[in-house]
Amino acid sequence: MSKQKPSIPKGTRDFGPEEVSKRNYIINIIKSVYELYGYQPLETPVMENLTTLMGKYGEEGDKLLFKILNSGDYLKDVDADIIQDKNANKLLSQISEKGLRYDLTVPFARYVVMNQNELSFPFKRYQIQPVWRADKPQKGRYREFYQCDADVIGSNSILLDAELVMMIADVFGKLNLSVTIRLNNRKILDGLNEYIGETEKNAALITAIDKLDKIGIDSVAAELIERGFNTSQIDKIKSILNFNGDIESKINFLESIFTGEKGEKGILEIKSLFEKIAGIGNNSIKINFDLTLARGLSYYTGTIYEVISNDVKIGSILGGGRYDDLTGIFGLPNMSGVGISFGLDRIYDVISELNRFPDSALSNSQVLFIPMDDDAEKFAVESARLLRDENIRCEVYPDLNAKSGKKFKYADDKKIPYCAVIGSNEMAEQKVMLKTMSSGVQRLVNLPELIAELNGDESFGFLDVSE
Repeated sequence: MSKQKPSIPKGTRDFGPEEVSKRNYIINIIKSVYELYGYQPLETPVMENLTTLMGKYGEEGDKLLFKILNSGDYLKDVDADIIQDKNANKLLSQISEKGLRYDLTVPFARYVVMNQNELSFPFKRYQIQPVWRADKPQKGRYREFYQCDADVIGSNSILLDAELVMMIADVFGKLNLSVTIRLNNRKILDGLNEYIGETEKNAALITAIDKLDKIGIDSVAAELIERGFNTSQIDKIKSILNFNGDIESKINFLESIFTGEKGEKGILEIKSLFEKIAGIGNNSIKINFDLTLARGLSYYTGTIYEVISNDVKIGSILGGGRYDDLTGIFGLPNMSGVGISFGLDRIYDVISELNRFPDSALSNSQVLFIPMDDDAEKFAVESARLLRDENIRCEVYPDLNAKSGKKFKYADDKKIPYCAVIGSNEMAEQKVMLKTMSSGVQRLVNLPELIAELNGDESFGFLDVSE
């Protein structure tokens, strides 16, 4: 019987040692910035009750939730008529009670409600964990991927919205990436509805505008017609979405046409935000007031964020926004919050395409000890222990009888920059023959000199015996 070739589900990936090291490099930078602004770590379960997840992400989002079948014979107690009718929605409520988390924000809101009496508000947390979406896999879009969230809940101060922009700029600056931070406000989109005389179709308008980058303005207009908007309304919508100008001119333009309460409040909030982040942008970090930015998730109510790479076309690499009452659906009303989420996987792809991972991103061993006999092996093991006490990553090649070429190839394959060869001559002097793999240069050094070399101390003059 033939064995089936192993595989993994579409939209998921394995990560080897080098990839994990590079991902950790990104994560560590994001964590360090989060903590500089007073955010604390949090983790929540992989799965949540479907009652927690459903209805929080809009019509499109609900379709992308991964549902988990109930344990055991999940069809045993299902009404036969429901099975016969083949009604997926009715059947789902009978056979599935849990789902994989779609994002980290809704679980965060659920956590806050459950632990409200133990928390100090405003409560700042960051969370870096995988999420799952039943999306169509393509470049930069996966079914399993990590999010790197930061949220603060318990205050409606625009200062917190501004701090998030500062954090975004800090992270991408440290990652050496050129990006555009796109900002808008959901109240401005509500104001757009007020402007066209439509107050019952806010969600429909936002869902359509959110597709603008993917399908273009003409297809958005066609979808709006299908959703019941008339030609006059669509022309007004286009006039706003197509307006070009700097931040000040866009604000002035909106002030000249908006008269509704929500729209005017949105303008005040966006003006306050840009006042607080004045001077943050530079040649690499551009900040744009983008009237076309909608963000499809239904719980956003204020500032919305999106970041795109200026050098690689891959879609958004960060998203987020303010939500005034997300916890209200779990029984804790009037608890405003705002948050962002870095897309780790897309950021990784951008840095890889630009070849901007530094050598320090890899957690490879710094030196490989190559002993030639039993006595040398003991010396190598003791030397490695002393190096590890100095936080120097090292390993001892385990097979004494292996050919020398195989040992050095092992170092090359693992991108280990140095090999420390120990034979009888080296043992006699209690030294090692240190070979720099990139150049082939060999130097006879004692242990303190080896430690200094690996720590980057260039004050030692080593004897070159490569010839």
